[in-house]
Formats: sequence, structure tokens, C-alpha cells
Amino acid sequence: MAYAIFEIKKEDESIVEEVKKDDLVSRQSIWTRDAKSLGIEGDSVFLKIEGDEEAIKKAEEILEDKARLLEGEEKEKVNEKFIADEEKASEGMGFIFG
Repeated sequence: MAYAIFEIKKEDESIVEEVKKDDLVSRQSIWTRDAKSLGIEGDSVFLKIEGDEEAIKKAEEILEDKARLLEGEEKEKVNEKFIADEEKASEGMGFIFG
């Protein structure tokens, strides 16, 4: 499945809500994490959108001059951190309800 990760300045974080209001994009899987929660230095927010290629292109258009699209190795490293964070959260829920 296709995905994109965007880095958004903390002060521009409200743009995430604009992206979620788009009908096509809102039907995709969307996650946000601040840099510190992913173990990344800086004061930014990362937005991951996973799903249909057309929806990802639409998100890129909305965020074009408001966020930085991650690519290559940097994209892969941040994605690994998203996955690890989700697994950690799932393990915690399993411990509570297991």
C-alpha cells in the first residue's frame, strides 16, 4: 500500500485538520506524531497517510507549500519509527486487555 510522510512545523500543525477535511484523503489511514514521541530531535509534527495513490497525491497538493514531503532513506527511517510506535501501543493494549 502506498504511503507518504510529511514533516510539518509545530506552529503549522493546524494544517493537519485541513487535510483531514478533504473527502478523498479522510478515507485513508492517517497518523500524526510529534518528533519527540518518535525519538527525533526538533519541534515538528509528522503526518503519515497510507492508502490510495490518488488520495496521497491530493494530500501532497494540499500540503505543497505547508509541509515537507519526506523521501528516500529519511522516509523509511521515520516510517520504521511509526511502525515501532504502533506496535508498542498494541502491546500495551494487549497487556491491559489480554
